[in-house]
Amino acid sequence: MSQFIFPPPRLVGGPYVMGILNVTPDSFSDGGADEAAAPRALAMLDAGADIIDVGGESTRPGAEPVSEGEEIARVVPVIAALRAATKAAISIDTMKPGVALAAMSAGANIWNDVFALQAPGALETAAALHKPVVLMHMQGEPRTMQAEPRYDDVVAEVIAFLRARVAAAEAKGVSDIWVDPGIGFGKTVQHNLALLSAVARIKREVGRPVLIGASRKRFIASIDERAKNAAKDRLGGSVAAALLAAQQGAEMVRVHDVAETVQALKLWRATQG
Repeated sequence: MSQFIFPPPRLVGGPYVMGILNVTPDSFSDGGADEAAAPRALAMLDAGADIIDVGGESTRPGAEPVSEGEEIARVVPVIAALRAATKAAISIDTMKPGVALAAMSAGANIWNDVFALQAPGALETAAALHKPVVLMHMQGEPRTMQAEPRYDDVVAEVIAFLRARVAAAEAKGVSDIWVDPGIGFGKTVQHNLALLSAVARIKREVGRPVLIGASRKRFIASIDERAKNAAKDRLGGSVAAALLAAQQGAEMVRVHDVAETVQALKLWRATQG
C-alpha cells in the first residue's frame, strides 16, 4: 500500500482529515475566490485538519465547466498564499492537467482528481509530477451525473473502475495512489449507502488507501428531510458518514466541518483503546 509522504495525522489511529476549501462563486459552503479564502483554510488547520483541498471548479450536479485559465486564476493565488503561511499539505481538486501543474508550482502537494486521470495528458502529467494522486469514481460528468444513474452492482462496478484506473496510473509510473468511490457523483441514495457500507471491501479489493467524501452531500437530506433547507443542516449526517468510514479503515475523510469531525473522531478513537 502506498505510504502517505506528509507528517502523520493528529488523530493517531484514525483517518487524515481533509478540509474543503471551495473558491468557486457557486459553492454551497464557502464559495468565492476572495481574500478570506486563505484565512478560512488556516482556521481549518487550527481546528485539526491535516490537509486543505482547494477547488476552483464546481462539481455539484448540473455544474457547468469553467476554462482552464479561469480555474487557475481562482486557485493559484489561494494556494500560493497558503503555502507562504503554512507547511501543511495542500491538495488541488481539479480534472485538468494544466491546473494541476500550475497548482503544484504554487505549492500544492496532492492531486485530487474526480475524473480519475482520464483527461487527455492527465496520466502523463501525474507521472511527471511525482506527487500523490486521488482517483475518484464518477458516472458521467457533473452536468449529467445525477440523470438516472444506474448500476447492476454499484459496489462491484466502482471497485472494477478504480482497479482499472489504478492499473492505468501504475503503468505510467504513478505510484502514490489513493482512491475515492465518489459518494454523490452519479449515484442514487441507495448507491451512496451501499458504498458507505462497503468501505472496507473497497479498501481490500482495490488495495489502495481510501478517501471518503460524504460531507454535506444531498443524499443526507433524502434521509432526513429536515436537512433539505441548507447544506449546513447536514452536519449530523456528515459526521456519521465520517465515523462509518473510519470504523471501516478509511485513511482519509474529506469534510467541510473540520472541528466537529475531529472531535467525533477523537471520541471514536478513545473507544478503540
